[in-house]
Amino acid sequence: MDHPALPRLEIRYCTGCRWLLRAAWLAQELLTTFEQELGGVTLSPGSGGVFTVHCGDTLLWDRKRDGGFPELREIKQRVRDLVAPDKPLGHSDTRPA
Repeated sequence: MDHPALPRLEIRYCTGCRWLLRAAWLAQELLTTFEQELGGVTLSPGSGGVFTVHCGDTLLWDRKRDGGFPELREIKQRVRDLVAPDKPLGHSDTRPA
């Protein structure tokens, strides 16, 4: 079933750094959490150490800007805040002690 009206994410990852599995795992987690709110996630190969997450024109995560890879809790919160602000994330909404 196609969801053209729902937002789509793009995860761009560095092929030279072998980050495909990390990107695929993140895509799986986001699609599982936001199965009704996202129209899909695209994995896009890149180079130069790139690892970014975009939703349309909005940059949600940049490995270089944000200092490494996103913690799952943090990227879920950023996606939620953009595409489904009222969606509870359960344990992903709580801060570690």
